[in-house]
Amino acid sequence: EEGRSFLERFVEEFPASLEEDAPLPVNLSSRKVSLEELQGESLDMGLKLLAARLNQPKPLQAHSETDWMVSWSLKTFTLLPNDQIQRELDGSTHNNYQVTALLESEAVQRIFLNKLINAALLWHQNLPTTLPAPSTFLRCSVHAIKNTRRKMEDKHVALAEFNQLFGIQDELQRAYYAVFDGHGGADAAIYAATHLHVTLSKQETLQNDAATALKNAFKHTDDMFKAKAKRERLRSGTTGVAVLIHGQELTVAWLGDSQAVLVRKGQVVTLMDPHKPDRQDEK
Repeated sequence: EEGRSFLERFVEEFPASLEEDAPLPVNLSSRKVSLEELQGESLDMGLKLLAARLNQPKPLQAHSETDWMVSWSLKTFTLLPNDQIQRELDGSTHNNYQVTALLESEAVQRIFLNKLINAALLWHQNLPTTLPAPSTFLRCSVHAIKNTRRKMEDKHVALAEFNQLFGIQDELQRAYYAVFDGHGGADAAIYAATHLHVTLSKQETLQNDAATALKNAFKHTDDMFKAKAKRERLRSGTTGVAVLIHGQELTVAWLGDSQAVLVRKGQVVTLMDPHKPDRQDEK
């Protein structure tokens, strides 16, 4: 019944696909995206669009329908035709040009959002009788303080339905949580909060070696951001701490001095040693 109520409100607001000249209902985080960045950018937009229209205070935990609809739209997503892809030359190394295919974000995200709207219209007409079963409900709350900064540079991610979102089918339920403490601007923190979990979902070692998967995901996301920073002349950075709950295990990965603390029966359990400049190995 909650799903039906949400769909009725959603299709009332979006009774048809977005027109070409209609403004997008979600702000774009980038003007152009690479093919590798496309899934993370689309996923972020889809979740924001749906979560903002759910009445529950913790929509991602309470509604597996949200994740399933975004996942469905991503799977049916079609890239722009090749003649609409802009190719930009980005420097040269040993006379070999590095070519990066970039997509105009507004055009490509309009296609994705229309896929999402059409999925909602389809469900509204014929709601599936069986939906993917949600994982064990995990309670989550978030509190963020900007302090004296002009604007918030920190970002967080909470994905209780990690498997459903990325179509992972095995016996382990997974949930992902992360905090990114940006500095010199919010660009790096936003990027990590948009792409790290997507990169993690694509790691071949995820199902049997979560630690290696997280390490590789951190490294690859960093490489992706460095390429974007070079293209767009960005100079921000971020720390990162990510937690993956898989079955009865918990794996933590981090860069910088953001921390994760485990409390078991009222006792603090040390999980990590944050990177600080007074550490001898950091020096």
